[in-house]
Amino acid sequence: MNKIRHWDGLGDLKERLEPVVQKDESVLDSKGRVYATGKRKTSVARVWVKPNGTGQVLINGKTKEEYFGRETLLHVLMSPFDRVNRAHEFDVMCTVAGGGGSGQAGAIRHGISKALQTYEPLLRAPLKKAGFLTRDDRRVERKKPGLRKARRRPLFSKR
Repeated sequence: MNKIRHWDGLGDLKERLEPVVQKDESVLDSKGRVYATGKRKTSVARVWVKPNGTGQVLINGKTKEEYFGRETLLHVLMSPFDRVNRAHEFDVMCTVAGGGGSGQAGAIRHGISKALQTYEPLLRAPLKKAGFLTRDDRRVERKKPGLRKARRRPLFSKR
């Protein structure tokens, strides 16, 4: 059995093993957008990302500042673009329903990340490393009978 002792002798094997990934123009719809669905808690976001844009974000027909008043939610929303340094290269149009503000911002972030990965597969690595492509499936635990909350028991009194 021959063992390869030096990687230098392999020549261009590394380049041949790494697939050449190019932008796939077939993922664009008739309006030149990429579609993805994002989910978080009970919120569902349908997201369309348009390349070669100005950085405009519309959520249910409103700008991101009108829809999300809190700065933290705006930061969550734009974090995929900040991670890949493409803040003003894409326009985003989305509809989101269900849940509250935090869940909706997380759902939109998930949808934007999936759409960016679909449009440009080379962006998958930084988005995946940041955890933006993983659907966070945590939900509020239900209240159980006999308890005050989901796990909070009533106070015990001996007398």
